[in-house]
Amino acid sequence: MKLYATSVPQVLPSWATVISNDAGLMEVEINDEDPGFHSIIEELSTEIEPGVIGVKASDLCTRLSIEMIDSNEENHLENEI
Repeated sequence: MKLYATSVPQVLPSWATVISNDAGLMEVEINDEDPGFHSIIEELSTEIEPGVIGVKASDLCTRLSIEMIDSNEENHLENEI
């Protein structure tokens, strides 16, 4: 999974890596198989809409101190239940 950001903290979790930084646009790759990532996803999971459990991308980015380009609340990561 990838996120595109305008800023990231100097220290990211082991499952998040900045893979490019071009003209202030940073591409962050997330290892979504890492247990640490799954732990945060479980912690942030909410019912996005009836019957759909997921994590809003904005909530994940806030937790990681990443500033996304589009912080629209409609952006989310769905998690199958």
